[in-house]
Amino acid sequence: MRILLDGFTKSFGPMTVIDKMTLEIRDGEMLALLGPSGCGKSTTLFAICGIHKISAGRILFGDRDVTNVASQQRNVGVVFQSYALYPHMTVAENIAFPLEVKKLKAAEIKRQVDQMAELVHIEELMKRRPAELSGGQQQRVALARALVRKPDVLLLDEPLANLDSKLRLEMRSEIRRLQLATGITAILVTHDQVEAMSMCDRIAIMNAGEIVQIATPGEMYRNPRTEFVAGFLGNPPIAFLHGVATSGGFASVGGEAIALPASVPLPPPGSKLTLGIRPEHFGPTGNIPIRGRISFIETQGRENLYDVTLPSGSMLRSIQPLRGDVALNEEIEWSIAGDRILVFDEHGTRL
Repeated sequence: MRILLDGFTKSFGPMTVIDKMTLEIRDGEMLALLGPSGCGKSTTLFAICGIHKISAGRILFGDRDVTNVASQQRNVGVVFQSYALYPHMTVAENIAFPLEVKKLKAAEIKRQVDQMAELVHIEELMKRRPAELSGGQQQRVALARALVRKPDVLLLDEPLANLDSKLRLEMRSEIRRLQLATGITAILVTHDQVEAMSMCDRIAIMNAGEIVQIATPGEMYRNPRTEFVAGFLGNPPIAFLHGVATSGGFASVGGEAIALPASVPLPPPGSKLTLGIRPEHFGPTGNIPIRGRISFIETQGRENLYDVTLPSGSMLRSIQPLRGDVALNEEIEWSIAGDRILVFDEHGTRL
């Protein structure tokens, strides 16, 4: 089911939080609404499911205008951060509830509930109540209850926020498996860029009620349009150097001189610039040498993250396989991969 927000505007009293947004979610894709708290992503989700009445614009499900259609008539499945399971009901009863509302026959309800339980791998939990389940098990029940009604679209509002790191990893792949298996159009709201990049076909990054960029995870990581997008995507995060354009290059505020690739359209000398350098593009290999001091080493198992403080006081990060030839506070000369440097103007726009 294709979803279209056409000129979507939402105000709360005199405050407009989203103004004339247009967004298309393609049939069968999983799209992430990613951004910091307060950027408008949950407001957008609640408008799609009908919890929020929009102030202007249209919402289309396929060719059907649902702008003024009540939430219970939109055929939307929603999974909330809190799971919102009925505590007095068993797992089977929780999953069956949407079908009972539809007044299906008992035999058909049991057939569909059993089928959904098998799909989300909770067949052995059907007689338990929510209090007897782990967080991951409750999440699976909430997913089963949302999917059993065969919704046109599945909406996921921070669904993994309450899980520990191991369960988050497991449920990321599980939710994606279910979405692909059912072919349902899905929208994920999250502030976690790892969730967005690992689970979704496309990402829409939001800030201050606007969509800053929409692209596939790989495209957005490689070609961010703005400094904000570059800073929001990436783990470990990108490092920024602030300075000015020089003839054929860049000088940081503290004096580091970096020759930029000829392909970068430099502004006039003296113009403010910001360079973005990702950890995987700074290390022992590269073509732009730069000196610094190892100021922090974080062991992450099969690799180390190094913070390198430059003479100016600026800091670059480097992610590398485990190595024993450098130590904390050691002076080093590593290099930046010049063709991977991201260059932004004084307004944060990519050059």
